[in-house]
Amino acid sequence: MMDYQLIVFDWDGTLMDSTAHITHCMHRAISTLSLEPLSDTQVSHIIGLGLHEAVQTLYPDADAATWTALADCYRQTWVNTPESTPLFTHAEALLSRLNEQNILLGVATGKSRRGLDRALQQTGLGNLFISTRCADECHSKPHPQMLMELMDYAGVTSDQTLMIGDTEFDLMMAHNAGADSLGITHGAHPEFTLKAANPRAIVHDLYQVEKWLARPDTEF
Repeated sequence: MMDYQLIVFDWDGTLMDSTAHITHCMHRAISTLSLEPLSDTQVSHIIGLGLHEAVQTLYPDADAATWTALADCYRQTWVNTPESTPLFTHAEALLSRLNEQNILLGVATGKSRRGLDRALQQTGLGNLFISTRCADECHSKPHPQMLMELMDYAGVTSDQTLMIGDTEFDLMMAHNAGADSLGITHGAHPEFTLKAANPRAIVHDLYQVEKWLARPDTEF
């Protein structure tokens, strides 16, 4: 096992298979407001950012009123479009095993606090994490605030910390905080985008996360 005392996970696209649902809801919000349509790739690229940063990235030339309207419409669409967004296979088992090994676990996510708390309650995983941080209470990724606050809370240093995520924003946040990162390809961003952010390694699912932690020289 790598000598990490704190492992921080992103949520959407890393632990929860929610990328398609997020993309669908954003497309519906865009259509409702009659904004210029975007591709799935364009929409999925903003997953990981806070919502306000996400809508500004999607429509950089829009005005503040449009950004606010799109953010509000997306929130309402999400609430009104219930869909089961399951955990990725092996998520609960991986977290439980790490917890049993006395590794501290955290979450740093672009979700709102309300959204993450709802997801933690629905999945029953809340008691496995020592603390969590959300984009509506910290700077959005790739700013290091979320990760640095989690490290401070856990009483660990950056070289004792690993960030695991499916977007370049997760990996860049880790870099900005001086921590290691591990990219995972089953979420929002493609492998070549993750590689550009220079993680320690790239894996393709949560089974491989566990294998890499046990043997970091393993190639996938």
